[in-house]
Amino acid sequence: MAKKATKKSKTAKKSKTAKKSKTAKKSKATKKSRATKKPVRRPFTKDDVKALKAHSKARTPVAKIAKQMKRTEGSLRQKAIKLGIGLGHMR
Repeated sequence: MAKKATKKSKTAKKSKTAKKSKTAKKSKATKKSRATKKPVRRPFTKDDVKALKAHSKARTPVAKIAKQMKRTEGSLRQKAIKLGIGLGHMR
């Protein structure tokens, strides 16, 4: 019986080390793919600026504008600052 117990412990040790090495490989692969991905930047068109000004006058919430224009709230706020119009809490 003692021999069977030692065989089980050896296989258990192997499976634990095998699991660790697989997860370590996955984490390294995801780090590399994140570093190479570039953010997509779309310039504001004249129509986007007109729509942003209209939303500012209508006092539309920034979250709603962001979903409609498919842009982040931060990018909309930054553009509003450059244009000199108020959005959200800046009014």
